Amino acid sequence: MRTSTHPRTAPFTARPVDPRTLAELRAADDAGRPARPVRDEEGGAPLRCCLRRSRPGELIALVSYAPLRRWATATGADPGAYDEQGPVFIHAEGCEGPADDGLAFTGSHRVLRRYSADGRILGGRLVEPAGEDPNASFSAALKEAFDLPDVALVQVRAVEYGCFLYEVRRP
Repeated sequence: MRTSTHPRTAPFTARPVDPRTLAELRAADDAGRPARPVRDEEGGAPLRCCLRRSRPGELIALVSYAPLRRWATATGADPGAYDEQGPVFIHAEGCEGPADDGLAFTGSHRVLRRYSADGRILGGRLVEPAGEDPNASFSAALKEAFDLPDVALVQVRAVEYGCFLYEVRRP
């Protein structure tokens, strides 16, 4: 986990998949399937363990992950019907985590999905990169989300596939 102060946002915590969860996902993912490592010959897969794109030749795995369920279990929330699982790329073996404290994967269209402390969805926002600083619109949308007092966490998701990228929480 990395805490970051990014321009135009309050301090936040961008959370990749934590190491303990990664170990569990490598043994059996949240759908009960074993991870199947593959050599990523081209690179470019968004890795949720270190919040960077894979490099050509790295050993990765596509696993099923239920981020809200895992958060709810840790906090005592009940997400009800909002509990879902989906595909995420991780390193198939150990990972050192993020190399920097910046916002990950923000140069593309993203959806920020807001959740309350009891696990209910509070809405979402499409974020499109704009202007000279493609991160500026993302930062503004993230600040807007956390300006709402009922928002406990925000999931950053890809637009094209709806995949979970990472989670942002209040400091």
